[in-house]
Amino acid sequence: MDKATDDQQRSRPRVGHIQFLNCLPLYWGLARTGTLLDLELTKDTPEKLSERLVRGDLDIGPITLVEYLRNAGDLVALPDIAVGCDGPVMSCVIVSQRPLEELDRARVALGSTSRTSVRLAQLLLAEQYGVEPDYYTCPPDLGLMMQEAEAAVLIGDAALRASLHDAPRLGLQVHDLGLMWKEWTGLPFVFAVWAARKDFLAREPETVREVHQAFLASRDLSLEEVAKVAEQAARWETFDAELLERYFRTLDFRFGPEQLAGVREFARRTGPTTGFPADVAVELLPPPAR
Repeated sequence: MDKATDDQQRSRPRVGHIQFLNCLPLYWGLARTGTLLDLELTKDTPEKLSERLVRGDLDIGPITLVEYLRNAGDLVALPDIAVGCDGPVMSCVIVSQRPLEELDRARVALGSTSRTSVRLAQLLLAEQYGVEPDYYTCPPDLGLMMQEAEAAVLIGDAALRASLHDAPRLGLQVHDLGLMWKEWTGLPFVFAVWAARKDFLAREPETVREVHQAFLASRDLSLEEVAKVAEQAARWETFDAELLERYFRTLDFRFGPEQLAGVREFARRTGPTTGFPADVAVELLPPPAR
């Protein structure tokens, strides 16, 4: 590759893309608006993308809430865009063979690639149910998990498959982490935010704002045409279009005052044991100067 081509490629912002259905409405519209060609997209799990953004291998991208709070000094969150819920989320669950209050010292499998979901599950089990299970990490295969564990924490597409298909077939209880948090605190929960590295923002403020606007436009278009998004996704997924449409409508893609209150409450409850201050400051991308 000659230097001119290399410079041209590197001039495109390096942006992360979570390979889960819950992020499809944030990306689906990019192709429709033509913005996709302006981005150098990297697809991966939430955890891997978080690591790349923190390391500086990405300029802008989704980052799990825990990793954002741990690295808030280097990042600026993009307003009004996140992946969260205000009640049930469907795709972050605890699947259990017994009531949750009976899980003290029981083996609980963490089949999650998101430290945020794991931390939320641990917080809810400890504070709401007074139990301290024996946690261990393993691949997100519910059948294998239940051979060795009394319960499992699952997120993303694996959680949807487990809660909608496998758990009912196996006679297992499904507990929705988003609903549990809402009933406990009365607040929405944010699983991942979109953020830009401060060093990239300092160099390319207009690019950051353009990418931010592109994602907002993509999300809005996708939610306007959510039946079409679900219909297309159903062609390659094990879920039908009707269920996917319900799932997309269940998710909360906003990041406003209520969501910020949920983030601050989570930080207050978990910060000292999770690697960030209880009163960690969430810095939002400021509006452009007039």
